[in-house]
Amino acid sequence: MTTIVSFSGIDGAGKSTQIAGLQSWLRSSGLSTSLVTFWDDVVVLCHLREYMSHRAFKGDQGIGSPEKPLERRDKNVTSWPVTASRFFFYFADALHLALTIRRIKKTNTDVVIFDRFIYDELANLPLKNSFVRAFLWLTLKLVPKPDVACVIDADPEAAFKRKPEYPLEFLHRNRAAYLAMAKLAGNIAVIAPGPVEAMQSSIRKKVLQALPPLRGRPPYAEVREISY
Repeated sequence: MTTIVSFSGIDGAGKSTQIAGLQSWLRSSGLSTSLVTFWDDVVVLCHLREYMSHRAFKGDQGIGSPEKPLERRDKNVTSWPVTASRFFFYFADALHLALTIRRIKKTNTDVVIFDRFIYDELANLPLKNSFVRAFLWLTLKLVPKPDVACVIDADPEAAFKRKPEYPLEFLHRNRAAYLAMAKLAGNIAVIAPGPVEAMQSSIRKKVLQALPPLRGRPPYAEVREISY
C-alpha cells in the first residue's frame, strides 16, 4: 500500500529542506519513495497559465534568492475576475489530482511525496467569503486526502529573507490563509517553526503513524529507533 505525504506552506517556509530530509530518511530505512511536483506534474496547462499570467501581470519569472530578489505577480493578484478564473482552473486541477492519486495508489512505491498540493492553490483564495468557502468544501470532498498532510509554518519575515519573491504583506495574508484552511480541512498538520531537526522529527512521527505494518514483524521497528 502506498502512503501519500503532502507538503504545503508559504514560499520560503523550508518545504524543500523537509522533503529532502524525509526522502533521505525513508530511503535509509529501506523504503522506496517518489516525488510529485504539483505545479509540473498535476496542474492543468501549467506552462500556458504561467505564460498568460506573466503577460497579463508583468511580474518577474523564476525563483527569488537573497542575491537576486524578484517581484512576482501571479497568485498574489486577488481581483475578482482573477479569482473567478481560479475557480475554473483549480477545479480542473482537483479533478486531475484525484486521477493522479488513483494511479499512484496502484503502484508499488512505499511513500509518494507531493511538493505542494491542492491546498496551496486554495490558500490563494479569499477564504472569508462564503461562496469561496463553499467552493473549498466541494474541492476538498473531490480530492482524496493524503495520509499525511503537512503545512510547514514559518515567520513571513524570515521566509521573505530566504526567498524574496512576493510582497511581505502577501506572505502574512497567505500564512493566515494556510492556518485557516488547516482548521477547515481538519486533516492538515501544522508543523510549527523551529530548528530543522525538530521539525523533521515531528514530520517523521506523523509519517510513521501512517505507514502500514510489515508482514511478520512489528511495524517499522528499525525506523522507529531512528526517529526517537
